[in-house]
Amino acid sequence: MKQSISQTALNTIALEAQSVAGLAAFIDDDFEKAVNAVHGSKGRLVISGIGKSAIVAQKIVATLNSTGTPSLFMHAADAIHGDLGMIQQDDVVLLISKSGESPEIKVLVPLVKNFGNILIGMVGNTASFLARESDIMLNTTVSKEACPNNLAPTSSTTAQMVMGDALAVCLMELNGFSGHDFAKYHPGGNLGKRMYLRVADLFAGNPVPKVLPGASLKEVIVEITEKRLGVTAVTDENNQVAGIITDGDLRRMLEKSSDISHIKASDILSPAPHTIAPDVLAVDALNELRSYDISQLIVAENGNYLGILHIHDLVREGII
Repeated sequence: MKQSISQTALNTIALEAQSVAGLAAFIDDDFEKAVNAVHGSKGRLVISGIGKSAIVAQKIVATLNSTGTPSLFMHAADAIHGDLGMIQQDDVVLLISKSGESPEIKVLVPLVKNFGNILIGMVGNTASFLARESDIMLNTTVSKEACPNNLAPTSSTTAQMVMGDALAVCLMELNGFSGHDFAKYHPGGNLGKRMYLRVADLFAGNPVPKVLPGASLKEVIVEITEKRLGVTAVTDENNQVAGIITDGDLRRMLEKSSDISHIKASDILSPAPHTIAPDVLAVDALNELRSYDISQLIVAENGNYLGILHIHDLVREGII
């Protein structure tokens, strides 16, 4: 009787999780040697494989490049038809194979060794040709594929992927790779924006609502309405920040006052408002907004009023 769909899915997850957990036993001297070999190399890490292992190799290359370890992908089949030329003298080569006995791998291994490059084998069969011939071996043996026929690469490719991530993270730490370094390689993504986008990049296109302390209630309402930011700054004649008036301040004032004919901006404003400098990171501005549970911040430098940063500016740029 066939298992239910959900039970099959749960068994797949359990088997792959078991394979990943089993990698802990393979973080050994050879793993440290592999990390140190790549870290100490003056060249790149060239990663190769065949079939599903080649796809895993491409993902590991992408992870390494984005985290500060220059890497190249070389398909094992193409390597023996000209792509071996991409391997330079100082490069380290990583070959990935579950069986370690694929015909393409058997052809490629002696060619790499003849070049004199350090050869790391990531292999799921420690008695294989690749395991025996590698200078350093990363063991990714799994007890069983998640495939019901124990054939399709599932648990084994997951183990390869996780071993590659472990390698990349160790290299990140050795290289002192920081969040700001990460942003340099991801300037177009939301993660990168969190690391380089500043307040000055966000508020510059906004209207700049402001009134003097002596402005009438009508002038305050018109300024808030026209500038459409739900707020106006109150400044003195030298453009120094004196306070802030939000549309919420107006509503609360109207609820409390029966005679509003003589009310001025100075009667409504909240003194000493929260301000932020233009060179502050946008993500830090978001933390300010959240910590004070507000939607706008006055942008000012040395007390000089520059404009308004609205939470919608952060939403627009994907910071939230």
